[in-house]
Order: sequence, then structure tokens, then C-alpha cells
Amino acid sequence: MDYQVPAGTRIGHVHLKVADLERSLQFYRDLLGFELQQYYGDSAAFISAGGYHHHIGLNTWHSKGAGPAPRNYPGLYHTAILYPERRDLAAILKRLVDAGYPLTGASDHGVSEAIYLDDPDGNGVELYWDRPRDEWPLSASGELVMTTDRLDVEGLLGLLDQS
Repeated sequence: MDYQVPAGTRIGHVHLKVADLERSLQFYRDLLGFELQQYYGDSAAFISAGGYHHHIGLNTWHSKGAGPAPRNYPGLYHTAILYPERRDLAAILKRLVDAGYPLTGASDHGVSEAIYLDDPDGNGVELYWDRPRDEWPLSASGELVMTTDRLDVEGLLGLLDQS
């Protein structure tokens, strides 16, 4: 391999086509808690965590009023939102449960714990936190071994009962 992406490279933002801008803001801003940074006319908005210019762009430029994209077509599988601490994942899980928002899955991947849901347009969303790297499961030969096991939802939510 002649070129390798630098180790400090990261995904800066995702920009989603949505059918209804305000409905998407109700999900990403009002339910998940992202901050609105800017409207771009009446057809786009930029939201973030912590005042960054934007982690998620939402627009209706080619999708206003459209139905969801067919599941079996190529496209974005999900947007993954990384929380800094396990307790943060517990807090958003409780918020979703309290709001009655449907989850599509919950998994322990060995390297991370994740919950899955769809946004109002059917775009997949993964909410997760990474375990410390020294806790990642490795094979006998030292290779990373990711799994898809049952998430201990009760244990995760139990973090919120601890002071």
C-alpha cells in the first residue's frame, strides 16, 4: 500500500437528506440534544455538540416531502454518534426510553456498547461509547475480535442510579 490515511484523521460531519427539516430538528435537536448552530435559508440546518460548526447537516434540497429511501438500496447504513463516557450513553438511552422512541437494536461489540434506532426519515443512527483501547478483545494472535452480543441494558441504565 503506497498511501495510508494519517492516524489523526477523523470523520468531521455527516450531511443528511431529509424530507421535513423541522421534523428532523425535533429528533436531532430536541430528542438527542444537539445544538442548532445555523439555519441555511429554510431548507437546511447545521447542528453540533459543544459549539462545533456542525457535526450533522440536514437539508431538503433534493428530498423535501419525499418518503424514506428503500432499505435494500445502496446508501448510508447508519450515522454513528460517539459518546465520551458510558454514563452519557446511559443518559441518552433513558431519554429515548422515557420518550417512548423505538429502538431497532442494542449490542455489546466488545470494543463498544451501542444502541440503534432510525431517525424520522428512516436513516439508521447508532449511539455508542468506546471501551478503553486496553480493554478491547484480542485473539491469541493479537488481532482485534469484535462481537455482536446482547447489551446489558439494565446494567447500563443502572449507572444512572449511582451517585
